[in-house]
Amino acid sequence: MKLQVIVADLPLKHTFTIAHQSRDVQETVIVKLEEDGIVGLGEATTNPFYGITVENMKAALEVARPIIESSLWEGPEQLWSMTKSMFTTNPFAQCALDMAAWDFYTKKLGVKLYEYLKLNPEDIPTTNFTIGIDTVEKMVEKMKEVDWPLYKIKLGTDDDMAIIRELRKHTDSVFRIDANCAWTADQAIEYSQELLDLNVEFMEQPLAKDDLQGMKKVFKHSKLPVIADESCIIESDVQKCSGLFHGINVKLVKAGGITPGLRMIYEAKSLGMKTMVGCMTESSVGISAIAHIAPLLDYVDMDGAMLLSKDIAKGVTITPEKVTFPDRPGIGALLL
Repeated sequence: MKLQVIVADLPLKHTFTIAHQSRDVQETVIVKLEEDGIVGLGEATTNPFYGITVENMKAALEVARPIIESSLWEGPEQLWSMTKSMFTTNPFAQCALDMAAWDFYTKKLGVKLYEYLKLNPEDIPTTNFTIGIDTVEKMVEKMKEVDWPLYKIKLGTDDDMAIIRELRKHTDSVFRIDANCAWTADQAIEYSQELLDLNVEFMEQPLAKDDLQGMKKVFKHSKLPVIADESCIIESDVQKCSGLFHGINVKLVKAGGITPGLRMIYEAKSLGMKTMVGCMTESSVGISAIAHIAPLLDYVDMDGAMLLSKDIAKGVTITPEKVTFPDRPGIGALLL
């Protein structure tokens, strides 16, 4: 087995702004595993908010290289367990490796990942299309540029409700809103009734992740379902979110890959919570991987590659009606 780490820049169509950062280019790391002519690909993007850089992802992968390139592991779950201690501070690098291992493993078996997991691609929910924070005029332009039945609106400004009211004038599409920890409990509860009236489906992470008392209050009084994001990073967080949120948004890069992501999804389901997987502006490598596990989900946010002005890969094709998978085993992604 040979490990190769590839670094690339993903140029965005528009400056992407959320409550705590803006960017025009997204750095990403591609992990490539190759043996006997079979190539597995995985991906994780950098993230300054979580302190994840190209350098520390590469460093973490180098520590794990001896095990990765050995013949000590047979499948992705075994590799994940064997290298877990090496990625305690860098789950993003672990995700890229785990994704590549799943791609390699299912390619070796000659099956698509969703086939191996016994999932039906007809069950994939429609992804939302994300509208980042901008002037209201530019946010409207972005909606008109991509006519989509479901928009995720990034909020966290002093004029959040005015933004939603104005956007609603220009489309009948369903909204989801993501406040990225920017609200208080009282704000979230107050806003929830009007947001419901404005055809908003749910609120994602309205409060700071450590405001547990606030979330209890919101969970009890909100007119809308509330989905955890920053409050649900790793497997042990799922149980903690029960009774505070109606569902969880699993980010594979934060969780450490597909292996723990699947466990988080199944645990949330067992607790009666809604499940969602979100992206981190990945290329078609990461997005294709998400698509394969999407039949498990109630909601999905896998528009990352759609936000790019130039992709570095090709894989699944996403329309409002369906997700089309390439006729290739594994996750089906190829670098261009």
